[in-house]
Amino acid sequence: MSGGRRALRAGSLVAALLLWQALTSLDVHLWLRFEQFPTAGEVAAELVRRARTGVYWTDLADSLRRIVTGFVLAAVLGVATGAAVARSRLVSDVVGPVLEVLRPIPAIALVPVAILLFPSNEQGIVFITCAAAFFPVLVSTRHAVAALSPVWEEAVLTMGGGRWRILLSVVLPGALPGIFGGLSVGIGVSWICVISAEMISGEYGVGYRTWQDYTVVDYPGVFVGMATIGALGWLTATGVERLGHRLTAWLPRPAAAPAGRPGPSGVAAPRGARRSRSAGVGAAGSGERAGVGGPLRGADSPPRPFPKPGAPPPDPRASSAGGAESGAADPSPAASPAASPAASPAASPAGWISRGENPARAAIERTGRAAAGLGGRGGAPGNGGSGGPPGRSLGEGRGPAPQGTTTAGGRTQT
Repeated sequence: MSGGRRALRAGSLVAALLLWQALTSLDVHLWLRFEQFPTAGEVAAELVRRARTGVYWTDLADSLRRIVTGFVLAAVLGVATGAAVARSRLVSDVVGPVLEVLRPIPAIALVPVAILLFPSNEQGIVFITCAAAFFPVLVSTRHAVAALSPVWEEAVLTMGGGRWRILLSVVLPGALPGIFGGLSVGIGVSWICVISAEMISGEYGVGYRTWQDYTVVDYPGVFVGMATIGALGWLTATGVERLGHRLTAWLPRPAAAPAGRPGPSGVAAPRGARRSRSAGVGAAGSGERAGVGGPLRGADSPPRPFPKPGAPPPDPRASSAGGAESGAADPSPAASPAASPAASPAASPAGWISRGENPARAAIERTGRAAAGLGGRGGAPGNGGSGGPPGRSLGEGRGPAPQGTTTAGGRTQT
């Protein structure tokens, strides 16, 4: 993350705190009664006071331990069950209906069940935390595994892989993005339920301490507990997302735009592109490609209008690279259009296009006509041959022809 984004995020938090301080210190009373809220300064002072005591850190460690234990259990069970439901029709038919019935039940509603099932409150709170994170992980894993392409599995089977090889090499790596999406949702739901469970049946923890502050009308202490819960939830969710990015580093991600000069669309062009563009122009500055009778326009030059049929050909001196790049025309005869075939209107592409000619086709037709004359007349046009000395046919001077054959001059050898 760049420094600008970090500054923007920190600025948003500071702006929220300043707004809180302004609404509470000015006793703003609209349709909400902000005058009864403690100010941000009072909450900060209470947080500093509690941070110097050991009770605050003990409650924080207890809540973290419950979260980590319940969340790890939910992650393992959710991934295993989701993969089994998605891969096995038998498991889906046996376990699927039971899971769909239990999934809509809020985890906090399982507090009486936890009290009846487990002998201690600690185990019951961990059970509620696990139940809260289990179903988001289960659903995300099931959908991620079901969405995998069967081509990958067929490739592993073709190379001799078995079912476990497919599971470890195809199913789990391919479903990791969806699995971590469910884990990110599950960690947030776990914090909601663990705090609620601590408020109802806990004896220590951040939720228990926040509820005790509410019962004694210690509102700054209540806001300290809320701020602590928010900070812990943000830290754990960030840890899960960082782990997911590390384990899915093989996925293609959009690369950052390279620094450079903004192009026509407002996107910065890479430096290498500018270098390659400038390198495409000739070293002598003429800008002409070898074998093409026209100048090479730069990348930033405006487009040249296409000549209309029947229009006079453009002046080659105006479009030549020498006059455009150096700004001065060579008055010598060698540089004139008459002396330079490549610069003459007859040889320029604009002249060909304006007259509807195609030099390549004309050359092919001339070659074909010459070949036809070679096979028919056996001599050059007007001279009986195709390029030989005048008055001599191709058959003459090359030795006697076989008997019964006809020479190129039309005489029969007997």
